[in-house]
Amino acid sequence: MKTEQWLLNTCPTPCRRRHYRIAMNRIRLLPETVANQIAAGEVIERPASVVKELVENALDAQATQIMVEVLAGGRGLVRVTDNGLGMSRDDALLCLERHATSKVKNADDLFRISTMGFRGEALPSIASVSRFTLTTRERDDASPEATQVIVHGGKLLEVRSAGAPAGTSIEARQLFYNLPARRKFLRTEETERAHIHHYLTLAALAHPHVAFTFTTDSRTIFQLPIAAVASDATGQLLALRERLRAMHGADLKLLTVDTRGTYEELRDPAEPEAGSQLSTPNSQLRLWGFIGAPGVSRGSRDDQHLFVNRRPIENRGLNFALVEGYHTALMRGRYPVACLFLELDPAQVDVNIHPAKREVKFHHDRAVRAFVTQAIRDTLLNYHSGAQTITASATSRAELPVSQNVPASNELALPSKTRGPDAQPRVPTEPKTPSAPDFFPALRSHPISDWPATASQQTPLPMGFSGQRPAASPERIHPTPSPVSELRTPISEPPTPLLAVPLRLVGVIGRLYVVLESERGLVLMDQHAAHERILFEQMLDRLEAGGEADSQRLLLPETVELSARDVDFLRKQLPILARLGVGLSEFGERTFLLEALPPFAKVPEARRFVLELVDALKSAGEGVNALRLGEDVITKTVCRHAVKANDPLAGPELENLVADLRRCRMPYTCPHGRPTLIEMSLKELEKKFGRVQ
Repeated sequence: MKTEQWLLNTCPTPCRRRHYRIAMNRIRLLPETVANQIAAGEVIERPASVVKELVENALDAQATQIMVEVLAGGRGLVRVTDNGLGMSRDDALLCLERHATSKVKNADDLFRISTMGFRGEALPSIASVSRFTLTTRERDDASPEATQVIVHGGKLLEVRSAGAPAGTSIEARQLFYNLPARRKFLRTEETERAHIHHYLTLAALAHPHVAFTFTTDSRTIFQLPIAAVASDATGQLLALRERLRAMHGADLKLLTVDTRGTYEELRDPAEPEAGSQLSTPNSQLRLWGFIGAPGVSRGSRDDQHLFVNRRPIENRGLNFALVEGYHTALMRGRYPVACLFLELDPAQVDVNIHPAKREVKFHHDRAVRAFVTQAIRDTLLNYHSGAQTITASATSRAELPVSQNVPASNELALPSKTRGPDAQPRVPTEPKTPSAPDFFPALRSHPISDWPATASQQTPLPMGFSGQRPAASPERIHPTPSPVSELRTPISEPPTPLLAVPLRLVGVIGRLYVVLESERGLVLMDQHAAHERILFEQMLDRLEAGGEADSQRLLLPETVELSARDVDFLRKQLPILARLGVGLSEFGERTFLLEALPPFAKVPEARRFVLELVDALKSAGEGVNALRLGEDVITKTVCRHAVKANDPLAGPELENLVADLRRCRMPYTCPHGRPTLIEMSLKELEKKFGRVQ
């Protein structure tokens, strides 16, 4: 009022006074009901959002049993009942006020959120757009009397006593009944029911220690009992495996992931002292769960369940890291199957960046992505080497300094490879660099004595070179056995790698597909894909050992002019490109001279080729795999020189091909992600011949 009076007194004319009075009246406080409906538009998108908020409240209330009932896909009714702590009469009324919560006390708590909910907006938002009933009784209250609060469209109608068990039951009927515009945008009952089912699946996987019951239209969809959860890593994996088996069946071939790591926190600029390598709990992170074995994939990301501190999230960085970990093990357009839990200090992740809390942001995003990628990669490598077992012994510890995970501009970050515990180092040989290497003149024709092979030394095919695998770079993850590895409680029988069982050569079909027999059934091998994988790993080892790819100078060098941003990035990558056979040199402030290319590289337009190089290096990520561009060149090279269809191979040559494939790190796919081996079990054959049903 003082401001308004001052404006009226200073206005020279009555007309201007009326103008200022009208201008001030344009801004007004919204009624509480309207404000709650606006907030509901951000938090409550569909019936699944109501289920999500109520289930999260039940979990925060330490519930061990949660029952969800819906009618008409959630349009008619959403009821969530739990046996949690419950609320007193005063708390039951106060929880319907906006920003009333028991989970946050001050601003500092927002930077260390460990609960599922924290804003205090869910209940008033739901109550403002539905016919809402809250019935609750405190668990520790000796009185059998419960409190029931009835709210319709944000208006409090009645508060009364009722009889109810300990815990809380919340009903939301006729969702969006007072907002017809929102209600008409809801999808069909089947679609809304599917969204509810999807969230409850995530909640059940994240909390095996809680019993979940889901009922829709008086029909029980699932009823999951409490899984016994121990405090150690083995108990957690046991409970998760049991919950996965209850929801998805026991036919999934899964590999255990359990990797721990430490990282160096970034120093706060306000701190006078420089940061140092920390070993405090807030610099720890752990990735555990299950991923699909080689050959298990889907056409979409529907079976990728990612959790951060038990919270189901969507994060493009983690999705990218998961696919990167499967690099060359998946075909294009296929996605891994995974149920993974990332645990780290709550202060290192921000969950308050999305209205529905679906997305999170990491303070050290690059370090987290590199850690996840390496953990997935090591798990797949250990699977073939024999170190992968579905027991607690699969746990490993890693070190990942954040400030060092990006290589210097003149260095190449090499991915560290994990071998089995009995693996022997490859015999170092002197790399040869002939001008025209003989990539594949002929396969060896002498038989193998150790089949299946037990040593990991890979005898290179006569390609003109071989390389010793270098020691792991200090910037990468270095798994070592964890203290938990002393536990040997089996979680389930691990899938035995196909190449870990004896195989007998039967014959060749179509001069391409090699027929093999194992004690488990029939095995088909693509001789071209298998040889591609062998040559690919041999050439990649040579690059990792410090060698350089072949290069062919251009008859007429071409100049390429780039933007200032691309110039700065490309200047740092010149040593890497030189090792990959791409001859680029600075030819001015923003101009580069393209002088040499790898063999078989066709460049119709020099500028486009260089831009594609820049994009490829940026997308690969400096801290993930700086040799990605080299892998692309190698893939094209080995595809030309591997044995083709209709290339006749004798029996000993085929046996040696299988033996060399056994010694590969990732033998089950070619560099393009296509399978090298396909197995058909005896049970499948019996089904096809009608011997069993």
